[in-house]
Amino acid sequence: MSLAIAAENPLGAGVRTKLNGFAHILRDNGFVIGLAETRDALAMLSGHDAARPSRLRPALKALFCGRQSDWQKFDEIFDAYWLSRGMKSATRISGAPQTTPQGLQSLAAGQRGLGDSDQADHVERGEGSEVSETGRSRREGASRTELLSRTDFRHLTQPEDLAAAHELAGRLAMSMRARLTRRMHARRSGQRLDLRRTIHKSIAHGGTPIELVRRRRKDKPLRLVVLLDASGSMSLYSAVFLRFMHGVLDSFREAEAFVFHTRLIHISPALKERNPQRAMERMSLLAQGTGGGTRIGESLATFNRWHAKRCIHSRTCVMIVSDGYDTGPAENLGAEMQALRRRCRRIAWLNPMIGWQGYQPEAAGMKAALPYVDLFAPAHDLDSLKALEPYLAKI
Repeated sequence: MSLAIAAENPLGAGVRTKLNGFAHILRDNGFVIGLAETRDALAMLSGHDAARPSRLRPALKALFCGRQSDWQKFDEIFDAYWLSRGMKSATRISGAPQTTPQGLQSLAAGQRGLGDSDQADHVERGEGSEVSETGRSRREGASRTELLSRTDFRHLTQPEDLAAAHELAGRLAMSMRARLTRRMHARRSGQRLDLRRTIHKSIAHGGTPIELVRRRRKDKPLRLVVLLDASGSMSLYSAVFLRFMHGVLDSFREAEAFVFHTRLIHISPALKERNPQRAMERMSLLAQGTGGGTRIGESLATFNRWHAKRCIHSRTCVMIVSDGYDTGPAENLGAEMQALRRRCRRIAWLNPMIGWQGYQPEAAGMKAALPYVDLFAPAHDLDSLKALEPYLAKI
């Protein structure tokens, strides 16, 4: 649809679809765009200036660009989407990988998910491309998966993208579970030879070590305890992480899971459901009242008082998933973190905001907790969750 047609029918479904696709492309490239910006952009498109790209470009650029990096990428994305400049070379799919401009990488990978047939006509398949029965090339599907793996969960606004992210999180959890289980079995079977007892046993056979004796130590497997922040500020991340947590906790014989907001809720019984959908439904019922404020210190106090003795032993890793914004006194959070640190072997704090550009842990609660944290890592996309596997394998 051209800009002139969009201006003639400012409130039509085609204009809204076109603008929604453009906002989706910008989010894939790291732009922070919400409903307010999209609503203002619709108002711009309903004006007479929408027919003139020379006036529409600076208006949308001022509206959507909040950082210098956004400002630098905007022009080439605008030209490719609205004016189809450079689109053919940017979206070529062939047997050999093509070099695309930095701002167009996600556009080339995800344009078919926009439902824009005009853009799809620009895709040129080379001789080396493989097309599935659904009409999508295998390379395109792989690129889409890679794009979702690197996309911040807060930018997944389309229902189909959220569903795909949940599916990928489940598959990632299953693969991690299989690898972690293999490593645990290998660790248990790699027991060292007990030379003293082997020699003692060989006396009955004339000194020939027929029977080998291995050192056996008490098997105390790793226990994983996950505390997930389900407050309003974490709502865009907690749903995907719950799906991931449902799959990966099965790799541990001993695992416990809790969610917290203004109170602490034990959700381990819900995670025993084999069906992910039923598990999510049970957890949503257990965690009623989520989406409000956060009282991390009070929730940790409840855990330390009523659950820690049962859940924690010397080989326990406590994983806290939170942005660190606590509505309670920071000193209370620090005291509870210190008490928790004395009980367990490791504390890993996963903060989705670490993946944000220029983030610094300036929140008072986060500063109070950091001295007692062994691992401070991001949890904003699927790639960051995948990076947890080597850490868990070493505990």
